[in-house]
Amino acid sequence: MYMLNLAIVLPFIVALIVPLLYKTLKRVHTGWFVLLVPIVLFIYLVQFIPNVARGEVHLSEVPWIPSLGINFTAYLDGLSLILALLITGVGSLVVLYSIYYLSKERESLGHFYVYLLMFMGAMLGVVFSDNLMVLYLFWELTSISSFLLIAYWYHRRQSRYGAQKSMLITVTGGIGMLAGFIMLSTMMDTFSIREIIANVSQYTDHTLFIPAMLLVLLGAFTKSAQFPFHIWLPDAMEAPTPVSAYLHSATMVKAGIYLVARFTPVFGGDAVWFWVVSIVGIVTLFWGSFNAVRQTDLKALLAYSTISQLGLIMSLLGIGSAAMYFDVANAESAVYSMAIFTALFHLVNHSTFKGALFMVVGIVDHETGTRDIRKLGGLMAIMPVTFTLAVVGSFAMAGLPPFNGFLSKEMFFTGVLDVTQLSFFSIDTWGMLFPVIAWIASVFTFVYSMILVFKTFLGKHQPEKLEKTAHEAPIGMLISPVILASLVVVFFFFPNVIGDYLIQPGYAAVMPAFVGVEGTETMFNISAWHGVNTELLMTLGVIGFGIVLYQLWPKWQGVYALFPRKLTLDNLYNYSLITVENQSTKMTNRYMTGNMYHYMVYIFIAIIVVVTGAVAYTGAIQIDISDNAPISIYEGFLAVVMAVTALAIPFAKSRLTGILLNGVLGYLLALFFVFFRAPDLALTQLVVETVSAALFLLCFYFLPEWEKEKRRPRIKVMNAIIAVSVGTLVTVLALSVQSNRFFESISSFYENAYELAGAQNIVNAILGDFRAFDTMLEVVVLLIAGLGVYVLIKLKPKKDERGQDVEGE
Repeated sequence: MYMLNLAIVLPFIVALIVPLLYKTLKRVHTGWFVLLVPIVLFIYLVQFIPNVARGEVHLSEVPWIPSLGINFTAYLDGLSLILALLITGVGSLVVLYSIYYLSKERESLGHFYVYLLMFMGAMLGVVFSDNLMVLYLFWELTSISSFLLIAYWYHRRQSRYGAQKSMLITVTGGIGMLAGFIMLSTMMDTFSIREIIANVSQYTDHTLFIPAMLLVLLGAFTKSAQFPFHIWLPDAMEAPTPVSAYLHSATMVKAGIYLVARFTPVFGGDAVWFWVVSIVGIVTLFWGSFNAVRQTDLKALLAYSTISQLGLIMSLLGIGSAAMYFDVANAESAVYSMAIFTALFHLVNHSTFKGALFMVVGIVDHETGTRDIRKLGGLMAIMPVTFTLAVVGSFAMAGLPPFNGFLSKEMFFTGVLDVTQLSFFSIDTWGMLFPVIAWIASVFTFVYSMILVFKTFLGKHQPEKLEKTAHEAPIGMLISPVILASLVVVFFFFPNVIGDYLIQPGYAAVMPAFVGVEGTETMFNISAWHGVNTELLMTLGVIGFGIVLYQLWPKWQGVYALFPRKLTLDNLYNYSLITVENQSTKMTNRYMTGNMYHYMVYIFIAIIVVVTGAVAYTGAIQIDISDNAPISIYEGFLAVVMAVTALAIPFAKSRLTGILLNGVLGYLLALFFVFFRAPDLALTQLVVETVSAALFLLCFYFLPEWEKEKRRPRIKVMNAIIAVSVGTLVTVLALSVQSNRFFESISSFYENAYELAGAQNIVNAILGDFRAFDTMLEVVVLLIAGLGVYVLIKLKPKKDERGQDVEGE
């Protein structure tokens, strides 16, 4: 019943055992034990494919905080199944690859696999969670675990920097997303995503609808490295290659894509959603591909290519959401929703070829000691298998047949061409930019794909520049990229197998209104040949211009010099971080002076500003003394004497005078108790005041003479203003509290003290009966304090025969 919940928790459970396995079974690589987890989960999830393909959904709920509507609800539909299979399937291959990539003698594998399992479980929690708060919990767990994975080689400065950068950007976006989730739950009175989707039509005009949308997108854009938040992904490449292959090609960066797809039924059809998602996606596509060409580090090139491909998928999700603008689902409007289908198809394709490419780059780095393109070349004859894998992955990324990237790239061109035919959202003005930008970005994609293959594996071999003697990778390290590269080819020749059983159910989860629309039976048929059409001509143009740009690369690379290095988003991030740190240090140094006087001034000013502002804003000050008891002449005279005594204390010129005046206040207060017919309280006050005065005198006897503080007149005036303001504020609050009673007083309960407790003295009854435990504990506290004082007095250092201190027994 709770198997889906268990599937999420299983990686966390095994993560607790990994340190024990690492310490006790050192002869066996810890990865072999960890490998069982994603394999078992993948096999378990594969069993759902037939049922989900028939339109079934699976729900499993464990109560957590039902009073707040927060339950651990796991929900499996077509969309979550696609992501879950990628998480576990690619996860299995990554763990297998890491067994040969990471040495069990030199690496702390116990830490690595704990972090990896934490991330795997968190990602499964993100894609399965139906509850917004639970989704957010796992969302931030992915940020934390990815931070630990990126900083795995923490002795490297760049690893620590990249981990911090990714953490700050993604967590900041996550906090914004949390605010959006709270707005959604406030509007619709539920945390369930299913219920929100079902009832959203009633709230599209709500004032919080657009702010909630933008905040949710903030979380998605930061996590999926969309412009301008993409800057964390290249620096995250300092992580070990298995981490890059897993987090930054198949899983973590896809979490933002998943979030946009999951909330398309909520916000899709709105002009703001369409324009923001589409524009951010298409700009990210171009900017990532444009910057990938200039990289000299293979992993940096793949990082920017990942940014570009994520932008492609994001733009398709935005374009496809326009279909929801139509009130009635029909074949004509369903055509535009094909962009959603394409986005999910390319999401799967990208995970296969990009995962293989990351592993290829890891092999090159592992076997040559460098990822610098300028030092590489001529590796084709030395590493033929790795070269073949690089060709398959790179050509798929470039969108060439016979590889799966060609299919989804052609469908992408169809999507950006279709958007120009829409007649709403002002598409007729700006719509033509979509195919133009998409085509230019595709040209750069072709160029950097060729650079990856030809600059690395062809040309002149430069062994003198390599840190190691280049050789082919061991078979174990090649298994995972070979499987992924094989899928790249298989998906090209049999695309409708995955299309029918995975992509269509995922599409149905995102666009439920268009499922089964008449006239769309052939819409989801994926094929490599559609005749000579605009998409094919665009592809031929990409290849032609791409070859020209690649051949002329030395002549036009100077265009990148037109972008000043100082005016980059990375520099803006670094400058902002340094500025915030410096300003916070200055601010801290201003108030952390080590002077008690300054601290008291800050505290009192804060009290005055905050409390006064709060009561003024809420209108809480209401003073009513009409029901107060009359004040007798004796009570008035006594109050005046106490006020004069209190005012005299700050002007006392010696400690003795100050202590005596303070004692006078205490004794005058005892007189008030006498006037109010409470002799026991008066007696207690007299005893306490007498003992306190004696103790004060005893302590101050050993202190130096009281020296008058010399302060400037301005400081004295400020002190007086603060003192009068605090005193006035407290007095007004006390009078206001007395004048506002929202509940019946409990004093009437104690009036029956004789009947309830058999006591004729109400104070004694309260202390001895009604507050018996409280009074007893107060006595215990006094006893402990007395014992402490006694022990400190008795534990005097012993003297030896020469009168010197010796240690006590």
